[in-house]
Amino acid sequence: MRIFKFGGASVKNPDAVKNVAEVLQHEGTENTLVVISAMGKMTNAFEKVVEAYCYQKENLENAILFIKNFHQEMMEGLFDKDHDVFSIVNNLFGELAGFMATNKSLDYNYIYDQIVGYGELLSTTIVSHYLISINIENNWLDVRNCIKTDANYRDAKINWEATQQAIHEQVTLSSLHITQGFLGSNEKNDTTTLGREGSDYTAGIFAYCLDAESVTIWKDVPGVLNADPRVFDNTELLTKISYTEAIEMAFYGASVIHPKTIQPLEQKQIPLFVRSFENVNQQGTQVTKAIGIEPLTPCFIVKKNQILISIAAKDFSFMVEDNISHVFQKLHEHKLKVNLIQNSAISFSVCVEDKFGNFQQFINDLQYSYSIKSYHNVALYTVRHFDNSAIESILKRGKSIIRQINTETAQLVIQENV
Repeated sequence: MRIFKFGGASVKNPDAVKNVAEVLQHEGTENTLVVISAMGKMTNAFEKVVEAYCYQKENLENAILFIKNFHQEMMEGLFDKDHDVFSIVNNLFGELAGFMATNKSLDYNYIYDQIVGYGELLSTTIVSHYLISINIENNWLDVRNCIKTDANYRDAKINWEATQQAIHEQVTLSSLHITQGFLGSNEKNDTTTLGREGSDYTAGIFAYCLDAESVTIWKDVPGVLNADPRVFDNTELLTKISYTEAIEMAFYGASVIHPKTIQPLEQKQIPLFVRSFENVNQQGTQVTKAIGIEPLTPCFIVKKNQILISIAAKDFSFMVEDNISHVFQKLHEHKLKVNLIQNSAISFSVCVEDKFGNFQQFINDLQYSYSIKSYHNVALYTVRHFDNSAIESILKRGKSIIRQINTETAQLVIQENV
């Protein structure tokens, strides 16, 4: 069994969907399970629906209409006007409207998962029917019947035993399956999500449970580059990466591979390929059990919109285990993801991202016991396999607030030049 994953950029318009079909025809469709994300920027569009539904009802109709029009245009570019897919997609929008009309919950995270997941359901429905229309038979699979999770909405944890059993019941090894990334369901069969960009993780879960031959992530880049080409000039393709190196890069925020994806693959030594859907003849990047990276070159990872927090006890006492454990407990409670830590005698600094909007509550909880300074909209640069010229190139981007350097990795928090 091979697992393929196509992200939103690979299905952003009718020509892109047709290209996915060409990739599958080139690679072959037997014994293949395809994980597909929401189309283009539709996850962002569905997040606007959630915001409108919860806080700005006056914007809800237009937010939904934007999504409907996008998918309508997508289908008109792929199908005859009397094709069944139009009514099937209309039914999905009917389900969404039904949820919003009957929902009684005020839990934002629960509402988010029930609404945003329709991006993947719509995307895979359209792609599956398009493939059938050009004689590529496939089985549309509702991933919520396969991946079982807890009820931690927006960042659900996998129930591996239940998931493995469900996948073996749902997946036949000889067919081509089309399924959704990012989604799962809990014991109540409510939709859950695995975190933003979680479709790669979905591919890893299926690969682990099916003892897959390989996983291929199809991207609009040649493979894993040593830096994001949108941020850095003169990037270089990494042809081979070890599992350990990939986990390190993902931990620090490399966007090509989701942080959770590598672990289930490493456990069963399943190779991961990152290839270009724009040039299927290129081999891209291979992630396997190996040592380091090829070629050996500095690798740059940047996380924007970070918050640097400096925390000190008001009585100028040392920041030791009791203080630090208290701070970390509050970071955990408010779901602030820590990306860098630095400790001195009387202060403790962390660089965090506030993806759930809880930063001010965190400050409110600590401000009576600690003196707190914060720097907003800073950038965290991580350089693996750094050299002096690599660090100098980062320092030219702005004022360095914190630097941390060890044998393999340098991290710098930068207030970037405007």
